[in-house]
Amino acid sequence: MALSIFDYLIIILYFGFVLGIGYFLKKAIKTSDDYFLSGRSIPAWITGIAFIAANLGALEVMGMVANSAKYGILTAHFYWIGAIPAMAFVGVFMMPFYYGSKARSVPEYLRLRFDEKTRGFNAISFAVLTLLMSGINMYAMGIIFKLLLGWSFHFSVIVSAVIVLLYVFFGGLTSSIYNEVLQFLLIVFGLFPISYLGLREVGGWNELVKRLPDNFTHLWSTLSSASQNPMGIEWFGMIFGLGFVLSFGYWCTDFLVVQRALASKDINAARRTPLIGAFPKMLFPFFVVLPGMIAILVIPEFKTALDTLLKTGHTANVNYNMALPLLIKHYLPRGLLGLGLTALLASFMSGMAGNVTAFNTVWTFDIYQSYIRPGKDDKHYLWMGKMATVFGVLVSIALTYIVMYFNNLMDYMQLLFSFFNAPLFATFLLGMFWKRATSDGAFWGLVSGTSAAAAHYFLIYKAGIIHYGSEMSANFYGAIVAWVVCFLTTIIISYMTKPKPDEEMVKLVYSLTPKEYKDNIPFYLKPGFLAAIVLISTLILNIIFW
Repeated sequence: MALSIFDYLIIILYFGFVLGIGYFLKKAIKTSDDYFLSGRSIPAWITGIAFIAANLGALEVMGMVANSAKYGILTAHFYWIGAIPAMAFVGVFMMPFYYGSKARSVPEYLRLRFDEKTRGFNAISFAVLTLLMSGINMYAMGIIFKLLLGWSFHFSVIVSAVIVLLYVFFGGLTSSIYNEVLQFLLIVFGLFPISYLGLREVGGWNELVKRLPDNFTHLWSTLSSASQNPMGIEWFGMIFGLGFVLSFGYWCTDFLVVQRALASKDINAARRTPLIGAFPKMLFPFFVVLPGMIAILVIPEFKTALDTLLKTGHTANVNYNMALPLLIKHYLPRGLLGLGLTALLASFMSGMAGNVTAFNTVWTFDIYQSYIRPGKDDKHYLWMGKMATVFGVLVSIALTYIVMYFNNLMDYMQLLFSFFNAPLFATFLLGMFWKRATSDGAFWGLVSGTSAAAAHYFLIYKAGIIHYGSEMSANFYGAIVAWVVCFLTTIIISYMTKPKPDEEMVKLVYSLTPKEYKDNIPFYLKPGFLAAIVLISTLILNIIFW
C-alpha cells in the first residue's frame, strides 16, 4: 500500500519525538537508581498510564485483535476478569510491600522475603521471559511492514530494534515511561477509526451480533460447557485459570508492570498507579476486541474460517495474527494510514521497550551484581545496565523467529505466562500473606511449578494424552496445574523446614507490615475508593455483555 507524504510525515515525527525524549533525558541520568527506577519521582497519573502502556505491546493490540477474530467476545475476559480485579488487588494490597521494602525488582523482593537461591531462580526465568516477549513485538512489527509497505521482514525487525535501543539506552526507565504515555495516546487515536468504520460497515452493534453466532457474542452464557464456545473452555477454567492464576500471576508479579509503579514519587502514588491504569484498561475491548469481531465478517479468510468451524467443529488453518494488518489495509486510506501505522509502531515499541527496561534491571541487580561482579561502584552498574540493554535487544532479534510457529500471539503469550508467572504467583501469595512460608519451600515450589507447566504442555497436551477445546484452553489448565503444584509443594516443604524470625520479615509480610502510607488524602484518591469504582464498573460490563 502506497503512503502519502502526510503518512510519512506522521511516522517521521513519531520517530523523532521518541528519540528526542531519550536524548534530552540522558542528562538527568546520573545514578543507577535514575536509570532503572527514574529516581522514584514520577507523578501517579504518568506511572498509571505507563502501567498499562507497558502492557500495550503486540500482545495487547495485535494479539488481542487476533484473539477476538478467533474466539469472539470471549477475548474481553482478558480485561474484565483477567486484568481489572488483579490490578485493584495490586494497588490495595501488594504495592505497599514492593514500595515499602525499597526493592528494585521483583526478584529482589524474593531475596528479602526468602533467600538468594529463590531470587536467582526467578531472576533467570524472568530474564528469559522478557526477552521472549520482546521478540514477539519485533515479530509483529516485521509482518506489519512486510504486508503494508513491502519492506523485508528482517529489515523491519532491525529498524524497530535500533529505535528502541537508542531511546532506552540514553534515557533508561524515565525515557521508556514518558514514551509509553505518548504511545498510549497514539494507540487509542490510531485504533479508534478502525472500530468506528468497521462498526459502520457491518451495520452497527446489533447487526454485528445478528450476523455472528451466539457463542461469539456472549461472555458468560456459553461457558456452561466447553463444547458450547469457540475457546473450548468452561466457567471453571475461565475463572480459575485466567481470572485467578494467569491474571494475578501477571499483574501482581511481573516486574515489567510493577517497575512502573515503583517509579512513583511516594507510596500513595505507587498504590494509585495500577488503579488509575485500570480505568482506561477497562475500556480497551472497544478498541481491540471489537475490531477482531468485525474482521470475522469483512475479511474473507476469517469468514471462511468461521464457516468451517460451524460446519466441522474444527478451526481452519488461518493466521489470525494478520487480522489487524488486514483491517488497517481495508479501512485506512492514504493520509490516515500513517496514523494507523504509527499506532502499531507505538504498541510494538512500547511492549519491546518495557521488556528491555525490565530485563536490564533484573540482569544488572539480580544476576550481575549478585553473582558475577558484586561490590562495584554505582557507575559500574549504570554502565552494565546500558550494556544489558544492547544485549537484550540483540537476543530479542534472534528470539523473534520462534513466534512463527504460532498462528495466534495470545496463545503463545499465555503459554509463556503459564510457565513463568503462574507458579510465581503461588509463591508470592504464600510469601506475602503466610509468614510460615520458608525459603526452601518457596524455591522448590517455584522449581516444581515451572516443571509441572512444562510437563503438562509437552508430555500431556502435545502428546495427546489430554485433548482441550483450543490452545488457549490448554494454556489455562496448564497455568492451573503450575499454580497448584507450586502452592502445595511450598506448603508441604515449609512445614518441614524452619521459617525466618518475624523481625526479618517486617514490611515483607502483610501481618508484619506497619501502615505507613497517609490516609489524609481526598476520599476520591484513596485506593479503596478507586478500586471499588473500577470493580463495580467492570461488573456492570460483564452483566451487559452476559
